Amino acid sequence: MRVLLFVTVTIFAMVATSIRAVNAAEGSSAQTLTSSAVDYELQTVAEGLDFPWSIAFLPNGDYLVALRVGEVRRISAAGDVGEPLSGLPSSYVAGQGGYFDIMLDPNFESNQTVYLSFAHGTPEANGTRIVKGTLNDDTVENLQTIYTVAPLKDTAVHYGGKMIFLKDGTLMMTTGDGFEYREAAQDKFNQLGKIIRINSDGTVPKDNPYADGANGDPKVWSYGHRSPQGLVLDSKTDMIYMHEHGPKGGDELNLVLPARNYGWSAVTKGVNYSGAYVSPLRSAPGVEEPLTYWVPSIAPSGLAIYEGAAFPQWQGDLFIGALVDQDVRQIKMQAGKVVSETSVFTEIAARIRDVRVGPDGYLYILTDSDSGKVIRVVPK
Repeated sequence: MRVLLFVTVTIFAMVATSIRAVNAAEGSSAQTLTSSAVDYELQTVAEGLDFPWSIAFLPNGDYLVALRVGEVRRISAAGDVGEPLSGLPSSYVAGQGGYFDIMLDPNFESNQTVYLSFAHGTPEANGTRIVKGTLNDDTVENLQTIYTVAPLKDTAVHYGGKMIFLKDGTLMMTTGDGFEYREAAQDKFNQLGKIIRINSDGTVPKDNPYADGANGDPKVWSYGHRSPQGLVLDSKTDMIYMHEHGPKGGDELNLVLPARNYGWSAVTKGVNYSGAYVSPLRSAPGVEEPLTYWVPSIAPSGLAIYEGAAFPQWQGDLFIGALVDQDVRQIKMQAGKVVSETSVFTEIAARIRDVRVGPDGYLYILTDSDSGKVIRVVPK
């Protein structure tokens, strides 16, 4: 077991920025808003982690961190990093493939159930899978597969894999388009490039938009997504937000609604990496407009909504990690609309893979490298 030192860095942030507020008819318009100063500390909880992708918070103050390399490590409240949990499945670790999201059951304290999303399969046939099992100290027992994306693909990119529970106990997860299969995102009978919704045992909720299978796959909730790596529920409004990578530009923040088309690849505000058009359409009737978008790309990863008590100034704000820009974007929302965007925590100076709000009300940030860190943001 590795024992890591607890490191504290103190900084002072003045929060001021400009924002793109998206209007369906006019595209984006800039406004500048300034908020009050927030005094905070950055504390390194753990480091030396091999590409940490997500974090879950255990009731006793420990953490579970899923690593892309196909491991879940238990980190004590004091920052001691344990050996990989046993009992979990092997993963297809290649490209962007590996372990993605780790999540506790809403009734974890009584059933000790955890959920893991990961890349399953072989180079010739792989896709995103969800398993669940019972956590017993450093072992996961009674492992069950509850979902595997269909069809499988032969690319090691664009998996999605972000999960949330809704208040009714159903589970949502994002799936990517597999990069080479972009047309599948518009096919409602194909699970690539979608948000899927299932019950916790993998069955189909009766109120899914295509539950009868007549007009789409029964597990599909929304479609037209490219590479979605953020998903969060606003517990006060029940609004569901997600973000996804565009190609070269065109990253989007979206409000998720059932049976809605989010455009990819028929409509996009980005272009191919070569500079050629993916589509000549930037908007179209019947396609949802993003709440905001980024050109050039920031490569959004991780999404949290602040509902804690430690930072009352941040109540209801969204926090989005940026892999390319190596910062976190703080998005202020009003009535489901974006009103400002701020670049924060730039002093971390690293690719940000995930952002979460812990039960203690602190913000937790995971950095994306083979010596990744778990960083906690606390009031000073």
